[in-house]
Amino acid sequence: MDLKDQLKNLFPEHTESPSESPKVKDSSIWMQEAPIICKYEKRKGKPITIIEGYTGADKDFKTLAKDLKKKFSVGGSFKNDAIIIQGDYRDEIMVFLKELGFNVKRVGG
Repeated sequence: MDLKDQLKNLFPEHTESPSESPKVKDSSIWMQEAPIICKYEKRKGKPITIIEGYTGADKDFKTLAKDLKKKFSVGGSFKNDAIIIQGDYRDEIMVFLKELGFNVKRVGG
């Protein structure tokens, strides 16, 4: 008996709503035609992933940075219209952004 079955026994009237699904879809972020650039650099010997090229509002880009940091459980920041994520997460970030509906271009390496 797994956890879902146990919860159904405790709360038989509860039904799963579509909002509880793990699929992330945020329509409040402005989508752009031009690709977002995802590149890899080393600063002070440590790898970082940089996402830049978003032409929407800074608030939307900061929200996207927060979602990326939370999804991959990493540190990062938003500076000079670029999201800086600690570590080499290019492939995972590109998949995540494509799921959201962005056009992503990989630069370098």
